Amino acid sequence: MSMQYERFLSKTAANLAPSGIRKFFDLAATMENVISLGVGEPDFITPWNIREHAIEAIQDGYTSYTANAGLLELREEISNYLDKRFNVKYAADDQIIVTVGASQSIDLAFRAILNPGDEVLIIEPAFVSYSALVTLAGGIPVPIATSAENGFAVTPEQIEAAITDRTKAILLCSPNNPTGTCLNREALTAISQIIIKNDLLVVSDEIYAELSYDGDFTSMSAIPGMYERTILINGFSKGFAMTGWRLGFLAAPRELIQVMVKIYQYTTMCAPHMLQRGALEALRNSRDQVENMRQHYWRRRNFTVQALNQIGLHCHTPGGAFYVFPSIQKTGLTSDEFAERLLLEERVAVVPGNAFGESGEGYVRLSYATSIDHLQEAMNRMDRFVKKLEGTHHTLETVK
Repeated sequence: MSMQYERFLSKTAANLAPSGIRKFFDLAATMENVISLGVGEPDFITPWNIREHAIEAIQDGYTSYTANAGLLELREEISNYLDKRFNVKYAADDQIIVTVGASQSIDLAFRAILNPGDEVLIIEPAFVSYSALVTLAGGIPVPIATSAENGFAVTPEQIEAAITDRTKAILLCSPNNPTGTCLNREALTAISQIIIKNDLLVVSDEIYAELSYDGDFTSMSAIPGMYERTILINGFSKGFAMTGWRLGFLAAPRELIQVMVKIYQYTTMCAPHMLQRGALEALRNSRDQVENMRQHYWRRRNFTVQALNQIGLHCHTPGGAFYVFPSIQKTGLTSDEFAERLLLEERVAVVPGNAFGESGEGYVRLSYATSIDHLQEAMNRMDRFVKKLEGTHHTLETVK
């Protein structure tokens, strides 16, 4: 007799929707000659000096546990980094935790602040894990839809309209995944007034802070009145090309950190020691490499936005990250249909926009974290696909 496992499973976990990103990646993995614009991962290898320091750490025997919150030496470097780069000051000893990726930082934040039924406002389109992590922590995700007409930027009025007496926090991601939208100081200041007025916390996902192209990045913690209300999320994955290292960090008021450290003690213990040694080198001596990668992304962004608009898929110019979010509404296809047919017919993998919330329907996410040659070929394939739907086709000009 086969086991009936339904009664053993957590209803909360069992009812989570699977990631809308994965099915297209899984299908693409079975096909040849696919250009993937789906993965949110740098195509650069982690700079050699960072890798070398991790290798040396293993050779030197740094294979033990560290403090739960991470190496104090690394937390001191993170403190210096946040101060020098973003003008926010956090104490290394009791306001910073080194985590196993920025996603774990967000998980810790929600576990620490949410009681059953607490609501968290999530600006959509949004990264696929946000709502799931709120749900797993016992909270209720409340989406706020943005639109291309406003550059996918949320307004203070939208936030205020969504607040109820159960609202505990708002999650902001700037630069945003999947839209690339950046909230400048003026926008953050306007939002902060609503947050302070309604006595809320902010979980500020700033993992793409190093990949900002149109002016200096502003951290929510640097906005007057927000330091005490912000849980700052960041890490090494995107800007430092260290995705597989799974190293993130969070910074917050010490009263919140104390609770998060307790959760961390029981669930993870600490991030890998030798990888933390590599992260020390990343913060100390990788500024030039990070800037070089940013410049490459900037050129790729400009090329991809121009090409998509030339194809006729309207695309706003994102201010950061390494994604574009073009409209595919003119094709008459849904986001799922467009992504599936583009993959099957032209071997280009993109992510349907509805994977990031209902307001993403009619759009797709493309990552330009790949070479210009691959982007050029992908854009030509997409142009052929769109023109085939329209009954015409022309070869795109090469954009330098």
